[in-house]
Amino acid sequence: MRAGLAAPGDAPAVRALSGGVSSDIWRADLARGPVCVKRALPRLRVAELWEAPIERNRYERLWLETAARAVPGAAPRVLAHDDAAGLFAMECLDYPLWKNELREGRADPAFAAQVGASLAGIHAASAGREDLARLFATDDIFYAIRLEPYLVATARKHPDLGLEQLSQSTAKTRIALVHGDVSPKNILVGPRGPVFLDAECAWYGDPAFDLAFCLNHLLLKCAWVPKATEGFLACFRALSSAYLEKFSPGNIEERAAKLLPALHLARVDGKSPVEYLDEEGKALARAKARAMMGAKTLTEAWRRFST
Repeated sequence: MRAGLAAPGDAPAVRALSGGVSSDIWRADLARGPVCVKRALPRLRVAELWEAPIERNRYERLWLETAARAVPGAAPRVLAHDDAAGLFAMECLDYPLWKNELREGRADPAFAAQVGASLAGIHAASAGREDLARLFATDDIFYAIRLEPYLVATARKHPDLGLEQLSQSTAKTRIALVHGDVSPKNILVGPRGPVFLDAECAWYGDPAFDLAFCLNHLLLKCAWVPKATEGFLACFRALSSAYLEKFSPGNIEERAAKLLPALHLARVDGKSPVEYLDEEGKALARAKARAMMGAKTLTEAWRRFST
């Protein structure tokens, strides 16, 4: 009501949405139409202790606004915000979730290519922007909710792989605006292309992290839905090719190739393991991750994973 989204006398139905581990999310059905309201949690809903600053809610909101300007339609419209309260409201989009499509074995390389192109467009539009580097100087947040729980935590279980050094080199790289959680569970299959959600990890840093993070999920899905493995691997190639065709500064592909197996291992032995792998699947993921270690290109990593 205070933000002007609800009309006087409007008594919207509000319900909590499930699925998130890092935020509370509600859907409010207003007279003007449904909106989603999001509030970051100080402690994430996972088995291990995992805390993160709640000011990430503000940076998520700013990422959504920045991404929408860079690639129109790539993020939901932000309708209102209260940074002091750690809240923002955005349009509620009833589009299919990419994760659900993949779970059903519907692997569409054309859509994967759109994901790669849109992500590259956001990175390219933000590259070299000192204003964005200052605005998204969220190193502490990114470390707390990405580098420490994924790379550093996994390094403690696999000390021979140099993952702590990889975390340090990633933290020092400053190139473009990073989403930090480019996962199929955070991508809607919109009628005009992908719509990215949940940018709580927004950070001005290494875009190779986003590329590797998303590609890793396509590889993980091979163990989840084995019958669709060929399609998932085709999506991997389509996404990486579309991305690198549009944005490939310096040695970004090599950095992504180094991060890919590390993130693969992290989704088994880090603080945020994927929920759909059994013990056999976890053992296979560990073997595949080690096989990909040392690859200098994404194509080489793809080949090592495929054999």
